[in-house]
Amino acid sequence: MNINRKLKKRFANNVKAKLVDDKIVLSGNVSSWDEKVSAGLIASKPGGRVHVVNDIKVKGLEDEKTIFPFINDNKLDGRKPDVLIIGGGVVGCAIARELSKYDIDILLVEKEYDVALHASSRNDGMIHPGLDIKPGRLKKKLNNIGNAMYDEFCSELDIKFNRCGQYLCFANYILLIPIIFAIPYFNLTAAGKTHFVSRKEMRKREPHISEDIKYGLYFDGAGSICPYGLTIALAENAIQNGAEISLDTAVKDMKLSGNKIEEVVTNRGCIHPKMIINAAGVFSEEIAKMAGDRFFSIHPRKGTSAILDKEAKKNVNTIYSSFNLEKNNHNTKGGGIVSTVDGNVLVGPNAIETNEKENFDTEKSSIDSVFKKQKRVGNWLTGNDIITYFTGVRAATYEEDFIVEKGRNTHNIFHAAGIQSPGLTAAPAIAVMMRELINKEIPEMIRKEKYLSHRKTFPKISEMDEDDRREYIEKNPDYGEIVCRCEEISKGEILDSMRGPLRCDTVDAVKRRARPGMGRCQGGFCGPQVAKLISIEKGIPLNEVRKGYEDSYILLGEKNEI
Repeated sequence: MNINRKLKKRFANNVKAKLVDDKIVLSGNVSSWDEKVSAGLIASKPGGRVHVVNDIKVKGLEDEKTIFPFINDNKLDGRKPDVLIIGGGVVGCAIARELSKYDIDILLVEKEYDVALHASSRNDGMIHPGLDIKPGRLKKKLNNIGNAMYDEFCSELDIKFNRCGQYLCFANYILLIPIIFAIPYFNLTAAGKTHFVSRKEMRKREPHISEDIKYGLYFDGAGSICPYGLTIALAENAIQNGAEISLDTAVKDMKLSGNKIEEVVTNRGCIHPKMIINAAGVFSEEIAKMAGDRFFSIHPRKGTSAILDKEAKKNVNTIYSSFNLEKNNHNTKGGGIVSTVDGNVLVGPNAIETNEKENFDTEKSSIDSVFKKQKRVGNWLTGNDIITYFTGVRAATYEEDFIVEKGRNTHNIFHAAGIQSPGLTAAPAIAVMMRELINKEIPEMIRKEKYLSHRKTFPKISEMDEDDRREYIEKNPDYGEIVCRCEEISKGEILDSMRGPLRCDTVDAVKRRARPGMGRCQGGFCGPQVAKLISIEKGIPLNEVRKGYEDSYILLGEKNEI
């Protein structure tokens, strides 16, 4: 095998590859995680259907233990849904919403206290045109289909979507001729249209792009969205149409009979689904292993971004990023400077391989590298504008492509795995593809006559004109009481966020829905008032109100007044 020759050249006899059924299995020992990833990349074929299963051991590195919820009960014991979806990210929730159009029993389980707590909230919110994805890959196809769905998709869900476009900027003329000749290629393969723009033309719309930029390409198919807001909207609309979402629910094991899963063991009881959809993100390999259907491996990849104060918004109207002649990092689309739908500016992300699926620590070196890169195109960037930052972990396969297919060995599992960027863009298309796969197994699926395709969110006082605002406040004075001054969020909006279809009973869950604490002070002033409102609304003592995770209590002791 040619792969073994390459591995021997790189790792001597420490690593071996073997073709087992329809997958390449790697075994052996290496001294670092980066070496393990390197071996996986050597053995893989980008976009190929033959996947790499990486069983190489790293000296001195133990397998990471999954963080499970504290809760253990029998809430779901004996449930027999038609479809069990594992994972409450944007893909899992999009699938739940798509399937809820039909008269079937849907249960989605998510191990965290809310949906969208991993990669689905920790990304740049960009809807990609797919300019750098090679044709022939599944994620290229699904990116372009999904991109075209977003205007109607977001209108139905009452979610802000800004198809602002993207500038890819060049600081020299070396690639001018190849870039001009590449435009027809982009017009054939990318979502939307591609235009060549001179520096003068570009700076009419983006006057703060660096003077060093000579010309660029404009992709009008690009846009931005709030990724966690979309995921919450999908979950709520699915619930409105009869789906059940169980939070704090982790899959721990599966019991098979032959090539069929008979039982899914969770911390909340044993579930007996007809079919299972694996949308577990960085944990999708573990779910596949439990199901006896592991034919791929996930190598997690961290990406860090910074959020800038709204004062920085004057420098960005669209999305722009730089192209440089340095050796490209094929692990990332390169990041950029993004004008968000909520009026902030996002800078990033970068890409670093990691063995830790749930380590969201942010390193100063990552912020520094992100700023250094993006200052090439936005030399106005300054760390003084940063109000917060975050790190996400993406679920990459070694083939750098999506997996959306029925199980290869186990008959009643379906995988939506390896969904890294542009997974947000592709999510609605992935959901449709998954529904088509499920429909082959349940041909009698009947579309609901009373399916509620439109979800209406609560009013946003800061976005209203004076007359509408006055009318809302007259009807409900809670809308006239501002709790979060940075974002101008009223008491009424905070209460509305807790009264939606999906459970919302923590400070961070309220923050993701109504945005108190998203401004410059990051909750320093409004946080205590939000906690008090949660205590009153949910009928729990103030010292039992959590920031987010199960052990994140804000107050200690018995004092219940703020």
